[in-house]
Parts: sequence; structure tokens; C-alpha cells
Amino acid sequence: MATLLHRLGLASVRHRGPVVVAWLLVLLGIGVAAATLSDKTVSTFEIPGQESTTALDVVGEKFGGDAAGAEAQVVVEAPDGGAITDPATAERVTALVGELGRLPGVASATNPLDPAAPVVSADRRAAYSTVTYTARAPDVTDEQRAALTDAVERARTGGLVAEARGEATQEPVNVGGPAEVVGVVVALVVLAVTYGSLVTAGMNLLTAVVGVATGALGITALTGLVQLQSTTPILAVMLGLAVGIDYALFIVTRFRHELRAGRPVAGAAALAVGTAGSAVVTAGLTVVIALCGLAVTGIPFLAEMGLAAAGTVVIAVLVAITLVPAMLGFVGTRALPRKVRDTPGELTERGLYRGWSTAVTRHRWAALVLAVVALAVVAAPVLSTRTSLIQHPAEGTTQARADRLVADHFGAGFTGPLLVLVDGPDAAARSAEVRAQAAALPDVSLAAPPRLNADRSAALVTVIPSSAPDDESTENLVHALRDQVADTDGARVYVTGTTAVSIDVSHQLDEALPIYLVLVVGLALVLLVLVFRSIPVPVVGVLGFLLTIGAALGATTAVFQWGWLADVVRMGGTGPLMSLAPIIVVGILFGLAMDYQVFLVSRMHEAHARGVEPRQAVVTGFRQAAPVVVAAAAIMFSVFAGFVPEGDGAVKPIAFGLAVGILFDAIVVRLVAVPAALALLGRAAWWLPRPLHRLPELDVEGAALQREEHAPVRG
Repeated sequence: MATLLHRLGLASVRHRGPVVVAWLLVLLGIGVAAATLSDKTVSTFEIPGQESTTALDVVGEKFGGDAAGAEAQVVVEAPDGGAITDPATAERVTALVGELGRLPGVASATNPLDPAAPVVSADRRAAYSTVTYTARAPDVTDEQRAALTDAVERARTGGLVAEARGEATQEPVNVGGPAEVVGVVVALVVLAVTYGSLVTAGMNLLTAVVGVATGALGITALTGLVQLQSTTPILAVMLGLAVGIDYALFIVTRFRHELRAGRPVAGAAALAVGTAGSAVVTAGLTVVIALCGLAVTGIPFLAEMGLAAAGTVVIAVLVAITLVPAMLGFVGTRALPRKVRDTPGELTERGLYRGWSTAVTRHRWAALVLAVVALAVVAAPVLSTRTSLIQHPAEGTTQARADRLVADHFGAGFTGPLLVLVDGPDAAARSAEVRAQAAALPDVSLAAPPRLNADRSAALVTVIPSSAPDDESTENLVHALRDQVADTDGARVYVTGTTAVSIDVSHQLDEALPIYLVLVVGLALVLLVLVFRSIPVPVVGVLGFLLTIGAALGATTAVFQWGWLADVVRMGGTGPLMSLAPIIVVGILFGLAMDYQVFLVSRMHEAHARGVEPRQAVVTGFRQAAPVVVAAAAIMFSVFAGFVPEGDGAVKPIAFGLAVGILFDAIVVRLVAVPAALALLGRAAWWLPRPLHRLPELDVEGAALQREEHAPVRG
């Protein structure tokens, strides 16, 4: 692999003009495809074959347009001291309902004061109208949402409170904004400090942006062919930007090293791709396999997220081994600080890393125990982690205020009602029985009269829980309902609704997480054995990864579930973690942790292979790789952390988990625990049973290239 990549790097730098033009044409072509093919993403999470999802399909079939469109609830509260049924207030509510029914895209708006079907709170202080659109949620336009918002604002006169909630009020998640800008700016500063050259920093960042733009536009074009989740492009951009910058960093750092060793520009670029590029390909492959492995969960939308993010990583790797060396050909010796361009020799080693490596390997027991204990303490909250797909709107929004009004006047369960679908020729009689059975359950606040479809072959019973949608009691109620309302010969009974779908998806995600964790841990062991020709090194690396995962999820639980540092992350409220967060954090952190393990330990392995004494090999490898790992971690941390304060509510916990996970893994695990453990093991760290010597060798250090005598290459 090293030899092949060396040839690719040499061809890229020699033909740098055509390579740059080719990438620009690819970017332009995918941009045109994105502009012509793109469609809207969705924010619903469903798993085909589950009871709740199957029931929604039946509802759409049996009730047609009455159940297909997006809904919003406009909640009104009477002025202080009054009742919503007071004549003057009732007149204004009726006028508001009439205006809502005439809004663009609206199919109907219910009148909560209709004597035939009133929707008024028990204290008679509040009511809400259900506004049904002709289109599903992803197809509700910005203009239609704005019209609804304007109507609600006009209703706020004379002390009347009016707020709106529901899927029709939710704006689509967009890629691009402050989060990306913050990450890019911090990355530029870190690169400029690392390189001592603004030209090199800018080139590194430019190649990463080309890669992530290509990947993001490709996903945008794909939305015209496949229905993707709204978080998919954001995750791809977040990961693609981070790895794109880091992979270029590794190759540029090696290029600078070869320039200082006296090699010409073309030869230095080719050797950088052959050596550091081998590690980049290995690390990128690890991330890709981890992301593609999300398909084992059996959850289609999660597999799509993983494949989309994996595609972006593949593009980042291709950019690193082709466009980066081509750009290095243009930059040439300007990649070095001006004062050292004409002075051969090694780049100055910072005293910090020399002292750090010496202290960690000398006091290895203390360093290892301290690192493990610190991460174990941070990981403790993971024992109380709860997950849910129900996400609370941000504080200060009309959706949050509407939720609060509904919870205060109607009850917490009204914000997430359950639907019991009765399907069959006996639907009318059976639905009456179902309503009575549901009403008798202890956690049910209300079971509404059945609503029959046109041919009376199906009925819907709305069940209002006593607890909030993300409360554990509501989950127990869903299970109790399913146990209570069994199918009969004349009807099939389903429990569905947004809350039930969330509970079902969360349950399957929780079940899939241990399986996925075993998969990625097994993959890590196999890959690291092939890379380092050792058993102890992979074991140390994987145990470190498990500590990283525990600490990342523990910290995320403490912040988003317990409410620690709530003001820093600007979250709307506490509650269970987004159900997707744990498994996505595991998948992405696995790949990135193995990146750092490969880049750090490969230098130690290289020194050991040259005959350096084991402890000194750890120190030597640490001094060479630690500055790059620290810079890479700082960049990834800034990119991920940039999505936390201003990010979408579904992305916040994922971005936070990745940011702190990178910090823990790079600084505590890879730069403290791993070198301390390897120093403790000594020569035993590189032990490999004789039968395994026949395994193929992955030359990620480019040893084959370094053994060859390359003829001088003209730059």
C-alpha cells in the first residue's frame, strides 16, 4: 500500500494542475446535481415492520387525507381572571379559528368551543385548535409557517395568550451557519500556530473544505432519490470537516519533515503520501467500516446516516492522497516557516512534549491509575442514561410556550397523546371496548370516544397519558396498553402515535447498541493486530476506547439529562438523551480513536522496529506524534463543539459527546494511559503468538519505502 500511495502522490504533485482542475470539475458537477435533484429531508424516525409504524400506514390507508397532513395546535389562554368561554374571549377565539382555516395550505382548523366537540381545559382557562395541513410536515413551506405565525401574533391582543406547537411549526434543519464558521475559524488558528505558516494553514483548510463541500452536495443531490433524515447532512458535514482537516494535517506534517530532511518538493510530497498517507487510508477505512457497521442495527434511517457520513469520509481520504499533494506542489517550500526554509534539519521539538513523555513513562503506574480513575468518575452518570426520540423545543420559542400552556391547563400527557387503532369489520364495537379498557388503566388521564372512518372498518381511540411523552411512566403505559388490548377475531388492535413510535425506535436502538459495540471492538482488535503485529497493543487501545466511550456518554448524560452546564450549551431543557446519540457517538468516536492510536503508536512501533529500547521507543514515538495528535484533537474538538451552542436540538448531544470524547481520548487516553501502559509492558507490548506471524502486514509506517533508496526527484 505504501508503494502504491507513493506513486499516486508523485503523480499528483507532478500533474498538480490537472488534479486541481479535476477536483474543481467534480465539485461543480455535484453542485449542479444538488441544485437540480435536491428534495426536502424528513424529521420523523420510523422503523418498517414495527407495530407503531405499521399502524400509521394503516391509518393513512383507512382515514386518507384526514390523517395524512401535518398538524399544528394553536393554544389560547384567556386574559387574567377570565374564562376562555367568556363571550368576548369566545368571539375572538372563534374569529381566530376562522382565520386559521383560511391560511394557505390549511385543510381544516377545529373550533375548540364547538359544543359538539369542545377542547377546553377543566379550569376553563385554555383551549386549543388543531390545524391540519394538506401536505405532510416536510412539504409545509416557509411561507405557510410564516402565515401561521403571523395569525397567532395578531391574536395576542387584549391579554389573550396564543402560541403554536406541532410538527407543522417545525422549521427544517439546514446545513451551514454559525456552527461551521466557528469550527473553521478555530481550525485555521490551530493550523497557523502548528505550522507557523498562514499559507500552509490556508491550503490545509481549503482542501478540507473542497472535500466536505463535495460530500455535502452529494448528499443534497441524494435527497432527490432517497428520503433522508434532516440530521444526516449535518452529521456528514461535521465529521467530513473534522477528518478532512486532520488527514491533510498528518500528510502536510510529514511533508514538512521530509523538506527539512533535504528532499525536493516532489519527493517530499510523494513520500508524505506513501508514509502518512498509508496511515490516513488505514484510519479512514476504520471510520468508514465503523459507520457502515451501523447497518447491523437493522434500522434503515440509521444505516442511511452511516453510509452518507462514510461517503464523506471516503471523499476526505481521496482529497488527502491526491489534492493535498497537488496543492503542496504549488506551495513548495513555503510550507515551512520562512526562517527555516534554507536550513536542513529536524523541526524544533517542543520541550513540553519531551517533559510530558518523560514524566508519563517514568511515573507510569501513577499516570495510568490517575487516567483510568478520572475517566471512570466522568463515566459514572452513564449508569442512569435514558434515551428518547421526543425532543423538547428550545426555551423562548412559541413551541415551548405552547407545550407549557398545554401541560399546565390540560396535563403533561396532552403534549404526546397515544393512538389506539382498531382495524376490522368489528371496529365499532371493539373500539368501544378498547376505550373502556384504556380508561381503566391507572396512568391514563383520558380516553376519548372512538373516531370511525367513512366505511366504519377502522376506528381511532385517542388515549391521553397522565405523564409527559418522555416520562418512563408513559413508556410503561404503552406496554400496558399492548398487553391489555389484544386482537380479536373481528379486529386487529395497534398502539401508535408519535410517542409510541419514539418508544419503539428508542427500544430497538438501545438493544442494537451492545451488538454494535461488540462489532466495533472486535474490528478494532483485528485491525490493530494487523497494523502493529502485537496482541497487547490492540488490547490497550480497545480498553482505552471503552473508557473514552464511557466518559463521553457519562458527560453527555450529566449535561443534557441532569442539567449541568446548561447555560454553556444553551439547551432548551433537560430530559432523556436523543436516542440516536449513543450509537452514533460510539461509531464515530471508534473511528477517530483508532486514528489517534494508529498515528501515535505507529511511531512508537517504528522506533521499536529500529532496535530502540522499549521505554525509549515509547518516548521517541510520543515526541514525534504527540504534537500532531494534539493539533488534530484541538481541530476536531473545535469543529464538533461549534455545533453545540447554536446547533439543532437533535444534533447538540451528539456534537457535545463527540467533542468531549475527542478531548478525553486524545489527551487522557492516547497521551497518558496508552504510553504509560506500553511503558509498563516493555518488550511484552510487541508480543505476537507465532501462529499469527502469517497474518498479512499492513505497512502503515511506510517501512518498505524507507528501506528503498529512491532516486532524487526533481521538484
